Amino acid sequence: MLSFWHICSNCPGLTVKASRESLGITEQHKNKNNKLERVAETDDRSELFEDMKQRFLDFKKHKYMGNLEHYQNLAKGQAPKFMVISCADSRVCPSTILGFQPGEAFIVRNIANLVPPLESGPSETNAALEFSVNFLKIENILVVGHSCCGGIRALMGMDDEVDKSSFIQNWVVVGKDARSWTKAAASKLSFDQQCTHCEKESINRSLLNLLTYPWIEEKVKKGVLAVHGGYYDFVECTFEKWTLDYKEDNLKEKHGRISVKNHLFWR
Repeated sequence: MLSFWHICSNCPGLTVKASRESLGITEQHKNKNNKLERVAETDDRSELFEDMKQRFLDFKKHKYMGNLEHYQNLAKGQAPKFMVISCADSRVCPSTILGFQPGEAFIVRNIANLVPPLESGPSETNAALEFSVNFLKIENILVVGHSCCGGIRALMGMDDEVDKSSFIQNWVVVGKDARSWTKAAASKLSFDQQCTHCEKESINRSLLNLLTYPWIEEKVKKGVLAVHGGYYDFVECTFEKWTLDYKEDNLKEKHGRISVKNHLFWR
């Protein structure tokens, strides 16, 4: 008796047909598995959004309807006292940590809570600064950094030559001065300790970068706008807050270092 493979070897058309049928069965099996995976994935996402829906309805019932007059006033306009620049990290939501309610703070979040200097050109951060300072007339800018910041870790670990193809590196290089100060001041510390040092140093550099915008420095000089730094340690759940002590001559004497006042530690 001739074997199947012997028949096939003498009948090329049959070989192709058999292969196609085999592939067809395989593809059907793959498609079935993919469909099951998509169904499972869709179910998971549905549960996520069902949970989100419930949280929204709870908010509407207990907060929105319970304080309807306040929300109706917000529909007419906003007049926040604070502009907050914080990290995009999901663990450090400023409204949750500091209790900001709707209408109290104009918030922009980015990788590593950085403020680019004026000469860096347009970004969503300085657009938010322009709007909040010049149109909303906010009275306080608060830059909030945090522990275990991945953006600062990327800054500290990158090569001196920026990888032009990396969006992350091209953004965090805004903090290069903080990186340089840290490497000079904390060269004997471990890499993790250097990162912690840079997390705070980068906040101070951002406070200085705020002053590169003439419409910010002018208001700070007049005393109608104050700039503050904050550092949230979510491992220990502590918060440091300090305020830039603006003295033009003092800033020049310190060669870019800052003087602070009202340094508080909350725990």
